[in-house]
Amino acid sequence: MEQTLRPIYQERASFPDTLGVLLVSKRWEGDPLTDTFDEILLIISSSNTIPIQTKHYTDGEEKAALHIISENQLKKWLLLGTKRKVVDWLFYGKVFFDRNEYIEDLKRELHEHPFFGRDLKMGIELAKLVRRYMEGKSFFEQHHYMDAYHHAVQSLHHLARLAVIEKGILPEVTVWSQVKKIDPSIYKLYEELIMSDEAIEKRLELMFLASEFFIHNRTEYGARHILEVMSQKETWRIQELHEHEELKMYSVDLEMLIEFLIEKNIIKVLSIDSKNDFLYHRRYSVID
Repeated sequence: MEQTLRPIYQERASFPDTLGVLLVSKRWEGDPLTDTFDEILLIISSSNTIPIQTKHYTDGEEKAALHIISENQLKKWLLLGTKRKVVDWLFYGKVFFDRNEYIEDLKRELHEHPFFGRDLKMGIELAKLVRRYMEGKSFFEQHHYMDAYHHAVQSLHHLARLAVIEKGILPEVTVWSQVKKIDPSIYKLYEELIMSDEAIEKRLELMFLASEFFIHNRTEYGARHILEVMSQKETWRIQELHEHEELKMYSVDLEMLIEFLIEKNIIKVLSIDSKNDFLYHRRYSVID
C-alpha cells in the first residue's frame, strides 16, 4: 500500500504550502492508532483555508486514509490535547517530507516541553470534570443510577487527565496506565467504581463523596488559567468571558466552572444597575 500511495505524497510534497508528510502504518489487525486502516497518510499544510480534509483509498485489498491538516488546527489539537492520536502519529509515523525540519522541530518541542499550555489544559479538564461531576451527582440524587454511573466514569476520566497534566505529562490514550503510577488513589477510586461487587447505588455514593476531596485538592491548580485571564481586568461581563480568545476553548463548560468558582469563594459576583429597577447585571471578578 505504501508504494501505491507514493505518487500522492510525492505530489503533495511539491506544493509550497506543504510542511510535512508522514505515513503511519498499522501495528496489528484493528489497530486503533490508524482507526483500523492499514495506512494513514498525514499531510500538514501552512494553508488554513480548510482546517481538515480527509479522503479514503483502497487498492482492492488494503485501505488507507489521507488527512490534510492545517498548521493552525494541528497546534490547536496539541494545545488542547483533544486529539492525542495525532501526537502518536507524529512520533510513530515515517517522515517522507519535512520542509525546513518542521516536523523534527515540532517533535523536539513536544519532547522538551510536553506541558506546553499546561495551565490552559488543566483549566479545560477542570471545567469538564466539574460539569460531569455535578450532572452525575444530580442524576444520583434523582435515583437515575445508570445515567449517574455514565457521568461518574466520565468525571473520573477528566480527573485522571487533570492529574497527569498537573505532573507535566501529556495524557495518553491509555491514560489509566499513567494514573496508576502517578496517582494510585485516583486509579483505586476508578477501579472500585467499575469493578466492585457493591450495589451500583453504594458505589456511586462512595465515588461522589471521594470525588469532592479530589476536586477540592486540584481546584487551585486547575483554575489558575482562568484566574490569570480574569486578573487582566477588574470586572467581566459573561459575554466578554465567552469571547476571550483563550476562554473560548472552555466552550459550554465555561459558565458552570464560573459558578463552581463562585461557590468556592474564588470568584465574586458584582451586581450592577440595569434599565430595569428590579434586575441587576451580574459582573464577575477575581477575589484578591
